[in-house]
Amino acid sequence: MTGTFKTNNPVNIVFLLGYAFVLKWHSFLYPHIPVAQATDGFLYLKFLNFIAPAGQALPVIYPFIVLVLTLSQAIAFNNIINNEKLLPKPNYLPAMAYMLIISLFPEWWQLSSALVINSLLVWVWGILSRLFNHPSPKTQIFNAGLVVGLASFFYFPAIGFAVLVFFAIVTIRPFHLSEWLVGILGLLTPYYFLFALLYLSNAENPLTYLPSISVSLPKFQQDLWAWGAIILLVVPFLISGFYIQGNILRMLIQARKCWNLLLFYLLITLLIPFINFTSTFEYWILCALPFAAFHSYTYFFATKKRLADIVHWILVLFIIALNIWVSVSHA
Repeated sequence: MTGTFKTNNPVNIVFLLGYAFVLKWHSFLYPHIPVAQATDGFLYLKFLNFIAPAGQALPVIYPFIVLVLTLSQAIAFNNIINNEKLLPKPNYLPAMAYMLIISLFPEWWQLSSALVINSLLVWVWGILSRLFNHPSPKTQIFNAGLVVGLASFFYFPAIGFAVLVFFAIVTIRPFHLSEWLVGILGLLTPYYFLFALLYLSNAENPLTYLPSISVSLPKFQQDLWAWGAIILLVVPFLISGFYIQGNILRMLIQARKCWNLLLFYLLITLLIPFINFTSTFEYWILCALPFAAFHSYTYFFATKKRLADIVHWILVLFIIALNIWVSVSHA
């Protein structure tokens, strides 16, 4: 199956849609109605309230929203990787890897604020990956900061992705103080307009839109399924490191910088859910995008040794078995 996605055939979008149904069929049979968490931003709360009447009448609307979000994220992320030539030739392996990864945990089958901002983070990473030789870098940096600020309105800890923006400026661009100031200005712009609107509307306490920040260690009560999913997430990532190291001298300088940026992106996504921590696994879906990029590298370079097909089918069988187990437990 990896051979099919290794081509740049638009028909692969249909296969991705099929993956979305096959790998998460439990979520369509037993729709989950999302419940707001303490870390969710006010825009996400308004979004949940807006769709609540339709969701109560037809709960299956929630998994279909998840379907639209994940499929659009997979295709957009895949296009960026192809455009930046992070793989030797255009293909749909990153999109396939993303659809597999977001099916590894039942919490990632559900609508959440973290899933929503993944759409914004695709945009941010696309902007940052083009900074190397972009003719208008300040505009791009401002836009990246602006989108990160907007993302924090859906999931407040997403403000931590400002570190990714400034890391990109350090590693991809020569130092210019003006670019740092533009990035900060972009980050603060959504808050400027928010508080201006609140002031004009005579809001009683605008500070309620700024949640307090705390950092704590996770306390999960996970089962063997979760540990199995973590292993299947990590092993292809480690294999990709071996292949990337072997091919790094053949890469363009821009591609090397993009892979370094993706690695830092992954690190941030693994740390951000510790901010205002809640005892659920849904917020770690932020790491699915960078993991998908590394997994796709494994699928691309391991095909000749059949390793790619083996890893792919192990993931597929694991996810199908997980759906069955969750359905049995639900019954």
